[in-house]
Amino acid sequence: MSDVIQLDHLSKRYDRFELRDISLSIKQGFITGLIGPNGAGKTTLIRMLMGMTYPDQGSITMFGQNNQQHQAANKERIGYVSDENIYYEHLTVKQMKKLITPFYTCWDEDTYVKFQELFKLPPGKKIKDLSKGMKIKFSLAVALSHGAELLIMDEPTSGLDPIFRRELLELLSEHIQDEQKSILFSTHNTMDLDRIADYIVFLNEGRIIFNEMRESLTEQYLLVKGGKELLDRDVRRWFIGIRESGLGFEGLMGNRAEGERYFRDTAICENPTLEEIMYFTVKGSEARV
Repeated sequence: MSDVIQLDHLSKRYDRFELRDISLSIKQGFITGLIGPNGAGKTTLIRMLMGMTYPDQGSITMFGQNNQQHQAANKERIGYVSDENIYYEHLTVKQMKKLITPFYTCWDEDTYVKFQELFKLPPGKKIKDLSKGMKIKFSLAVALSHGAELLIMDEPTSGLDPIFRRELLELLSEHIQDEQKSILFSTHNTMDLDRIADYIVFLNEGRIIFNEMRESLTEQYLLVKGGKELLDRDVRRWFIGIRESGLGFEGLMGNRAEGERYFRDTAICENPTLEEIMYFTVKGSEARV
């Protein structure tokens, strides 16, 4: 199993934020979800991968090559989809596509036409007049039409209706079936990743909390719901984060076996969603500040 991206001790400092000592590998042939609250560092990380900004320390290797030294060649192998508009707004969809195609030696016009029809993209409409969802669809049509080996997607489902969002997730799952293509998918909508992601990278406050197979998370974490009489000072320490109400508590434990052993007869024990893992981890880190 080879790495399509390798980050080694990557750091980037801003006035009020720092991405600190990030070492991470993204596996070829899989969908890797990148999650974390606002300000966690997801967009900063993606901007460095795309060469929009540069790290203060550390290195980025993509496709086995130093990204800074081989940036132009690497970009031809990458499809980029962002919830921000990266195109000239005064051009029509057709004009913008015509401007883009010469940059890709492997551009496939038939593939583009297929996605243009599937996504119902209006060729004569100006980019500025497209809805946010249609701009994302155009970005995706371009990304899928030049044989990209790696899709880097920053909030790709933002602005999409629920029906197309489900269709998009199915499309992405099909896209990696040959095990040669890879997807890095950054999103706030963790339900999307619950459906399709193979690996999950969780960033918080500029640090990696974990990089794990999605399926293994249910073997590690446990969501416990019960009465507050179950909580004393020692028991509270077992939890990553706890939310209390007048009716009781719910909390996340990082040691599933210990949690099931202690709480199985006195509380409700469930598999946590990605959203719950993220929520209680962030809540716990805030409580320790």
